[in-house]
Amino acid sequence: MEYVLTTNNVRKDYKKFKALNNLTMHVPKGAIYGLVGKNGAGKTTLIRLLCGLQKPTAGSYTLYRIKNTEKEILKVRRRLGAVVETPSIYLDMTAEDNLKEQYRILGLPSFDGIQELLKLVGLEGTGKKKARNFSLGMRQRLGIAIALAGSPDFLVLDEPINGLDPQGIIEIRELILKLNRERQITVLISSHILDELSRLATHYGFIDKGSMVKEITAKELEAVCRKCTQLTVTDTAVLARELDRIGLEYDVISESQVNVYGEIPVSELTLALARDNCNVVSMHEHNESLESYYINLVGGGSYE
Repeated sequence: MEYVLTTNNVRKDYKKFKALNNLTMHVPKGAIYGLVGKNGAGKTTLIRLLCGLQKPTAGSYTLYRIKNTEKEILKVRRRLGAVVETPSIYLDMTAEDNLKEQYRILGLPSFDGIQELLKLVGLEGTGKKKARNFSLGMRQRLGIAIALAGSPDFLVLDEPINGLDPQGIIEIRELILKLNRERQITVLISSHILDELSRLATHYGFIDKGSMVKEITAKELEAVCRKCTQLTVTDTAVLARELDRIGLEYDVISESQVNVYGEIPVSELTLALARDNCNVVSMHEHNESLESYYINLVGGGSYE
């Protein structure tokens, strides 16, 4: 598999505090990678390192197979666009003028592409309206447009939907999906809004106290968290035999409990079990959310 970003035992110390503690992660090319962690887990610190705003205390990372200690990293970093913490915009300028300023900073030869960028992020009709009069969602979209100046193919977004209203969240979600699917831009999203992240991510990295706890694909996570019916019975061997006969998928999770996937013919099953002296003690639906998966993974406590 080709990776846009890999980190190898990256550490970042601030005096006695370890913001990152031997963090190892892998962001595949073409992925929407959700970086999940509590506030203070090290998400923003990692992003600042990738953008070259800070240096790791120990360990290393590679962008497009170029190590952070090599001279070529400066050139490769131009393929990365980022919105760190809050969008870096000039509030007394229009959206177009903000983009022109970014083009100048990047040394781009002309302003070609600015109108296309404004249209892409849904700001083509803002005209002479100053950014200070934009909604929070509009400012976030302008920040993403600025990050896209120079045509990067790796976009890093730090809490892109924090504080947005429902409409703003939908707009940012649709924009990220469009960039990923239509422009093949790899996206790394740091977020603690897990329900929204689950609508976007193809891969996840769960970090806690500066360390990577688990990396998992969305498909693998769906298999772990998928909806099932949990049956508690007096004889799991009898239940397993009946489920095999019916053709239902299941997992035996203890001496008395079985998770069953799919629609259960309840009457047929309970009658068949009763004939074999197996009683159903309880039956309830079980559907682990991304939030509960994360909390179980890091050992309890809120992810806020």
